[in-house]
Amino acid sequence: MAVIVNDTNFKDEIKEGVVLVDFWAEWCGPCQMMLPILEELSTRMEGKAKICKLNVDEAPTTAGEFRVMSIPTLIVFKDGKPVETLVWVQQADSLESTLNKYL
Repeated sequence: MAVIVNDTNFKDEIKEGVVLVDFWAEWCGPCQMMLPILEELSTRMEGKAKICKLNVDEAPTTAGEFRVMSIPTLIVFKDGKPVETLVWVQQADSLESTLNKYL
């Protein structure tokens, strides 16, 4: 299950380990396509990496801090620092491989 993050809890949620944050919005069609993919990924990566979702409409400060211009944007964080950015719809296998590089 993906963890919902916002401007208030974002830094706490990404500060340790490997975390994938999906920057998305309710109205975004491609973002909706990512929902089942991220659910599958969170099951696969349970205990290894955290999957988070940040609604850019509800957390504009954080989205702006990371210069998110297109959604979905997925940013991988390692111990609180961004290490890789992916834009657009990604497949679970590809995301799993990306996360495994940082474990």
